[in-house]
Amino acid sequence: MFELATLYLLAINLVAFTAFAGDKRRAERGEWRVPERTLLTLAAVGGWAGANVAREIYRHKTRKEPFASHFRLIGAVQFILLGLLWVLAR
Repeated sequence: MFELATLYLLAINLVAFTAFAGDKRRAERGEWRVPERTLLTLAAVGGWAGANVAREIYRHKTRKEPFASHFRLIGAVQFILLGLLWVLAR
């Protein structure tokens, strides 16, 4: 089970990183963009860390509101859930 969860998290974080990086590239070129809802959904289903790394590397959507607030909320909820899982697993 742990291995499956690890593979899932690696995959979803890679997808989220790629989506944020690709959206930044498209924004710079004036092309079609990835919807914000899609980016937030990728973060919410476990890709927050990968998305956050891409946001910092590419300086993408770091100040845009309400996106940035929603993104921080998703991260906070995931950290709380991770902490609860850690406590329960002990």
